[in-house]
Amino acid sequence: MRTEIEIIEVHASHGGVQEVYRHASTQLRCDMVFSVFTPPQAAQRPCPVVIYLSGLTCTHANVTEKGEYRRVASELGLIIVCPDTSPRGEHVPDDPAYDFGQGAGFYLDARRAPWAESFRMESYVVDELNALIAEHFNVDPNRQAIMGHSMGGHGALTLALRCPGRWRSVSAFSPIVAPSQVPWGRKAFQGYLGDDEASWADYDAVALVQAGRRLPEPLIDVGEADPFLERELKPELFEAACRAAGQPLTLRRHAGLDHSYYFVSTFMADHLRWHAQRLSA
Repeated sequence: MRTEIEIIEVHASHGGVQEVYRHASTQLRCDMVFSVFTPPQAAQRPCPVVIYLSGLTCTHANVTEKGEYRRVASELGLIIVCPDTSPRGEHVPDDPAYDFGQGAGFYLDARRAPWAESFRMESYVVDELNALIAEHFNVDPNRQAIMGHSMGGHGALTLALRCPGRWRSVSAFSPIVAPSQVPWGRKAFQGYLGDDEASWADYDAVALVQAGRRLPEPLIDVGEADPFLERELKPELFEAACRAAGQPLTLRRHAGLDHSYYFVSTFMADHLRWHAQRLSA
């Protein structure tokens, strides 16, 4: 039986189509919204797909409206899929803080009540959303990439490390690379995963590399004027872990740039070209 998805927005753009959809998620037990940009090439042949994971407080709309990816995606023939950052709804557990609960799913499968029932973002992205996109869009299942920003950069790195072979290429803007060691991550991991800090390594990019997990050489961009750089992001920890493990990494630091979508949009074309090159083989 074909999975139902509801179109809630349609916009022509750069020769392609930007759409927004809603569907009933079995993994998250709520309605979820995601956006898909389909380039003109998809009318003729299956196209590679890039999953973009957003950061804290965001929905699909932040990158869809501010990411400035459609012109380059249309040129390169890339399908861009942008999911929400967590389950949502009146029956879904929440927290008044911006960095926990709805809007802050951290792309993991929660193990602690009351979050475990709905907060299953890893399974949603890896399994449910992936199957939904393959079912409804003209994608090449053998050419997939993943990228993200901040919490979403954490998600892109950790999901790629946990699912070897699923994505041909990986990139991140300002990722939280060592969540077990920073306030955002420690709060989320204790809440979602429990008090056993050893188990947090399952969703920590630095710990995963140190444990022997590998991924295709990632591209990471960070802004040196990012107010979260020293306290929450700590890219030097991932850089050191990759160097020690022999894991290839391209890490670029940019003077004067911050954590916002002004920063993300500045390097979006670079990231999409990085992915297109690796998805073309």
